Amino acid sequence: MMRLLFITVLTLGLAAPTVGALAHHGWAWTTGGNIDLTGIVRTVRLGNPHGILKIDVEGEEWTAEVGQPWRNERAGLKDGDLAEGVEIRVIGEPAADVSDKRVKAERLYLGKREYVLYPGRD
Repeated sequence: MMRLLFITVLTLGLAAPTVGALAHHGWAWTTGGNIDLTGIVRTVRLGNPHGILKIDVEGEEWTAEVGQPWRNERAGLKDGDLAEGVEIRVIGEPAADVSDKRVKAERLYLGKREYVLYPGRD
């Protein structure tokens, strides 16, 4: 009986962090609609599980989640394209919580060049 209880608690303990990660990295936290933001990139952290850009949009700091390295590359982005000081336009799904100024980027524009991260999510 104690062994079964121990195994159950251990299993639940190991699964709990996975559930939070799946919720964060999916689309469930977004509204399902799109917004369009233009601003200046202030900080960049690229890599797995996805890249993070902090963008100054008219004096407000927004966080844009961009794709994983392979997704960014497939969209045509090259090393250095997403850099501090670059003007960027982001179209994507905002957080359902309006106080969370965060957007999951579906498309990016650097100048007039479009980079489609998630084809078919218009």
